[in-house]
Formats: sequence, C-alpha cells, structure tokens
Amino acid sequence: MVFKYPSIDLVKTGNNITKLMKEKNIKVSDLQEAFGFEYPQAIYKWRRGECLPTLDNLIVLASIFEVSIDKIIITNVY
Repeated sequence: MVFKYPSIDLVKTGNNITKLMKEKNIKVSDLQEAFGFEYPQAIYKWRRGECLPTLDNLIVLASIFEVSIDKIIITNVY
C-alpha cells in the first residue's frame, strides 16, 4: 500500500491569504489592528509564504474571511 500525505504549500497559502484579503477588501493594517500586532511583518511573511499563521491566528483569519481554515491553507498531496 502506498501512503499519500498532505503537505502545506506555504507560497500558495500566502497567495490565498492575499486573495481572500482582496475579496473582503481587507488591508494589512486592518489585520494588524485585529491581531493587535505592533508591526505588520508577520502578515507580510504569511503573504509571501515565508511562514504560516499560528493555529490561533488561523482561527481568527477564518472568522475575518468568513471561511473555514481549510479554505485558507493550500495543501499538496504526495
């Protein structure tokens, strides 16, 4: 039996976050305020696919975007 497992695609997930922001007309400064971040660097890192939001931040993003978490994260199956 060959097992296939999902792997999170950081860049595609970042692109998806950017797309969802555009669809909801949400700016980086809006997210920065919602999360209480002093600086927006984390949000830019998410968008560039350098890192993922933490689980608690994904829950907040899902609420802001009005989607489930699986609609934010993009996976590849290998």
